Amino acid sequence: MNKENQLFKRPTPIDKEVSWDKTQVIMSKTNPIGIIEYANETFVDVCGYEDYELMGEPHNIIRHPDMPRVLFKVLWENLKKGNNFHAIVKNLAKSGRFYWVITDFEIAKDSNGVIVNYFGRRRAVPQEVISMHIEPLYKKLLQIESASGIEYSEKYLIGFLEEKNKTYVEYIKDLMYEYERTQLKVQHNHQPEPHEIEEEEERGFFSRFFNR
Repeated sequence: MNKENQLFKRPTPIDKEVSWDKTQVIMSKTNPIGIIEYANETFVDVCGYEDYELMGEPHNIIRHPDMPRVLFKVLWENLKKGNNFHAIVKNLAKSGRFYWVITDFEIAKDSNGVIVNYFGRRRAVPQEVISMHIEPLYKKLLQIESASGIEYSEKYLIGFLEEKNKTYVEYIKDLMYEYERTQLKVQHNHQPEPHEIEEEEERGFFSRFFNR
């Protein structure tokens, strides 16, 4: 399914989620412009494409039309600067089904400091976080992009985050962290002590979440 294969057609989205083991980590390796060089077994299982179909293809082969373009604009701006970027993304499987993930990147550079690869890790996102916070925001951004273009979608996103006094990464970290704390409280009838919260913040939510 390389660029010379004119028979490839992007799947038609259907409103059904991929059934997958959400304890697993989806991993991929791309070159500096996002061409896939490696995909682990979980990636292959979840997206539905075979290894040979993915190799040499742009990572956006799994981009879902429900995703605002502005999110990928901000993501790539950060990665090209050598900054990790955590984003919540809705992906499109070969079947047309969808799956939500949160991203984490390791950026590999050569001896001259030039980026040569991105190693991406992706894990599942709680449905409550998606339904209550992410989907409403992304739908708004898509509406703005459709009506006024990506420039104003980005302006809206900036204003939304300024109102919360957070960056995008801080915003989604807080959503994920608060969901996790709520679940722990429900499961164990236990409110985290102040020292436990300090220890968590010192290590960093994403470092622990992605086992880094």
